[in-house]
Amino acid sequence: MPHALNINGLTHTLDVDDDTPTLWAIRDLLGMTGTKFGCGAGLCGACTIHVDGKPVRSCITPVSAMAGKRITTIEAIGATPTGARVQKAWLELDVPQCGYCQSGQIMSATALLAANPKPSDADIDAAMSGNICRCGTYLRVREAIKHAGAYPTTSKKGA
Repeated sequence: MPHALNINGLTHTLDVDDDTPTLWAIRDLLGMTGTKFGCGAGLCGACTIHVDGKPVRSCITPVSAMAGKRITTIEAIGATPTGARVQKAWLELDVPQCGYCQSGQIMSATALLAANPKPSDADIDAAMSGNICRCGTYLRVREAIKHAGAYPTTSKKGA
């Protein structure tokens, strides 16, 4: 069945089953491989995308749920003011170790800072709790989020 997905500002029409995970549509059919497969159960956060500005686990979200929604992937998050600040902080603080989880971490961090530009440690822990890093870079992730929140903002909207 054809599904029209608005991904990173472009409409893509894909002929897939209703229950096809959005992750596979993004990666396998559209070739956007920045969003990673981790657990397949929505528990690790590697597959995090934004749907209408909110973090969503794409491995468990069917394409049928995406009708009329605005999807943003890691490939386009740097085009947003908040996403650009997060990516800059990630680089400045050398956050990744192996890097596999980082696209999901960046997507969750960007959503957090768009909603709460000056989060507390507790806010960061709550927002990032669903993102697992097998290398244990959690302290660097937290510091990068604080660092990104300290940059001057150019827009009130953010995400």
